[in-house]
Amino acid sequence: MTGLTLLAADGSTTVIPLAAAPSFSKPRRPLESRVAYAAAHVVPKVWADNTPGQPAEIDWDRTLAYRHHVWSWGLGVADAMDTAQRNMGLDAAATRELISRSAAEAATVGANLVVGVNTDHVDDESISLDQVIDAYKEQLHFTEDAGAGVVLMASRHLARAATTADDYRRVYREVLAAAGTPVILHWLGAAFDPSLASYFGSTETDAASDTLVSIIEYNRDKVAGVKMSLLDAGSEIAVRERLPESARMFTGDDFNYVGLIEGDERSHSDALLGAFTTIAPHASAAIQALDAGDVAEYRRILGPTEALSRQIFAAPTYYYKTGVAFMSWLNGHQPAFSMVGGLHAARSLPHLSEIVRLANESGALERPELAAARWHSLLTLNGVEVSSAPARSTLEEVLV
Repeated sequence: MTGLTLLAADGSTTVIPLAAAPSFSKPRRPLESRVAYAAAHVVPKVWADNTPGQPAEIDWDRTLAYRHHVWSWGLGVADAMDTAQRNMGLDAAATRELISRSAAEAATVGANLVVGVNTDHVDDESISLDQVIDAYKEQLHFTEDAGAGVVLMASRHLARAATTADDYRRVYREVLAAAGTPVILHWLGAAFDPSLASYFGSTETDAASDTLVSIIEYNRDKVAGVKMSLLDAGSEIAVRERLPESARMFTGDDFNYVGLIEGDERSHSDALLGAFTTIAPHASAAIQALDAGDVAEYRRILGPTEALSRQIFAAPTYYYKTGVAFMSWLNGHQPAFSMVGGLHAARSLPHLSEIVRLANESGALERPELAAARWHSLLTLNGVEVSSAPARSTLEEVLV
């Protein structure tokens, strides 16, 4: 068998052995020790006009099949989030249809689903706080009517309109009062969206954290938890230890999730991660290990995936979506490496090559031979000569 040809930034190539996929088992009962959601992406129609500025044309069969893939491993799906290209190619009409379709699909199998609620259907860049509240409520009611759980996403409109921390307290108080069931709040850091740098009223994390915690404390009966995506483990732990018992911390830290989910003697984080959509089998197997009380096995399974996630989410972090779709294509979950808005062109071939290397090392290539064939076809299409390679090794041999 052939191995993997890798491409360096200077144009040189090397060949490494192709590792076997790990033999993980799907859970026979619901996962118990952690609540875990994988933030899923969308698959466009291959023949659509997938270029910047064009309306999103979604391949619904493939997109929904991917959600069933995640659900089959016992994980929940977080949909219509930034991983699904909210504000980066997924327009308002496609977002509404995604929410409706995903909610209906989840109901057919009794699966866990939460979806993003935002203000991004409003075309005007600058609107008043009252208009922000109304926009949030419009999406909130639509989502609840569809039957999905709610993640109240950070709003660019609110970031522009708010001038003080009290503005955030007021908006969240009024929006949460309209929620029929407890929601998950969402703090997205500047690495993911620079326009949110002063969210919750300050560029200083400690001050913004105070505002966030005060919102949760005041609205205890309406807040199920908070997803923090600051890529700052220390800040997440600090907020986690201040939360009331009624609220969970959902880590959105795609750099440090292994330790955050494991936790310490005081607390742990649950998960709402874009990274988990690329490694659903690993995430499931690792939480199954925690369910069995085997922390060492948890670390053995999930630990090697963190380097892969750090590469996918490397700066500029908001282009991580390209790596998510790339992994989906390598693993056979979509027919082409294409994305709405042309975002498949956002990462270089050497960057993608490093994803291939780390996916191979961590066992994240679900069908290694298919992944190798697809990767080599992409290299060949771009004029890179694919070399013959050593015989395939086992994953253990690659990791030694």
